[in-house]
Amino acid sequence: MEKSSGLSHKTTEDWSLRIRNLFDESISAKEAFAKEALPQILKATEWMVETLRSGGKILIFGNGGSSSDAMHIAGELVSRFYKNRAGLPAIALGTNMASMTSIANDYSYEDIFAREVEAFGRPGDLAIGISTSGNSKNVLNGIAKAREKSLRTIGLTGGTGGHLKDKVDLALIVPAKLTPRIQECHITVGHILCELVEDELFAT
Repeated sequence: MEKSSGLSHKTTEDWSLRIRNLFDESISAKEAFAKEALPQILKATEWMVETLRSGGKILIFGNGGSSSDAMHIAGELVSRFYKNRAGLPAIALGTNMASMTSIANDYSYEDIFAREVEAFGRPGDLAIGISTSGNSKNVLNGIAKAREKSLRTIGLTGGTGGHLKDKVDLALIVPAKLTPRIQECHITVGHILCELVEDELFAT
């Protein structure tokens, strides 16, 4: 069988099958998530709309790829998704390097999100914590601080939900075990939330 010119240890057919299988895994994870979490996704949309209509803001945070998802979602809300409209107040925490490193150095890395929630969070705001395992200590601490300050809380997680599912007011749990598949569902639901929120707040 022909080998791919740049990928020497497998044939082109082998690589193509692997790619197709990965797409199929991602599709299956999304289908399962949509089936199981539809009511929670709708509720999350309602809470985001209520928060923004009442003058509150959305705080979003996570580690690694989940931090990138937090920034992505915040960016879609602050800038736009589809519509030319007013910016919506959303902040991805953990993105100010000076703040993050000083909190980690002076207190603990486990406190980086809790400290920022303490600084920025106000009653009427909404906090969204993202953790594929549901067990990231700094995300759990951020959620705990949010609840202490009377913020509504949403968790995006996966697998069995980890500790996060019991610490938030609303959990969106991807029923998958592999981190990449969970993260792919998280950014998909992030896009869905942004689209629905924008459509509701700026209906024409």
